Amino acid sequence: MYHQGNRDLQDAFGSRALADRLEATLRRTEFNEADGVFVAAQSFFFLATADAEGRPDCSFKGGPPGFAQVVAPDELIFPDYDGNGMFKSLGNIAANPNVGLLFIAMGEKPQRLRVNGTARVLRDDPRIAAIPGAQLLISVRPADIFPNCPRYIPSLQIVEPSIYMPKADTPPVEPAWKGFAAFADVVPPRVR
Repeated sequence: MYHQGNRDLQDAFGSRALADRLEATLRRTEFNEADGVFVAAQSFFFLATADAEGRPDCSFKGGPPGFAQVVAPDELIFPDYDGNGMFKSLGNIAANPNVGLLFIAMGEKPQRLRVNGTARVLRDDPRIAAIPGAQLLISVRPADIFPNCPRYIPSLQIVEPSIYMPKADTPPVEPAWKGFAAFADVVPPRVR
């Protein structure tokens, strides 16, 4: 789980033994039931990807609770919804499948879970049809799953979900920017 850069800093700060104990105690390679419950309760997470040259990108992924779900001990899935069409994250996954996901609960009981692994973008998976608003599905195979200390997580509440949240049997709300003169002529139609 640690490379030389990690080890050098651990040695400089005297934390190598602690890092090793945390790895031995908390790290796992398969999702457990508690992970599945926690992931399904979240309405967002952060996704880190990198291109073929290792240049990083981090994006916010949001949806209704349960949009990301652990479907097997070795698989987590989440949908891709209509967005800005840049496909930064998914394009990176196509070039470099290594990903990092960070799930954070910011309520009364702060909690976070890191998932590092490899991802694939699925275009024709039958599970897409069951997810309102999904145009693609991303499958993540974990290599390192571990909780993080929640002490710096602020106590925040989600007041209301985004008006753009996909809903079954409801036409999607289009963001105003897609109608701006600078973009309107190049916005493609939605794809399911």
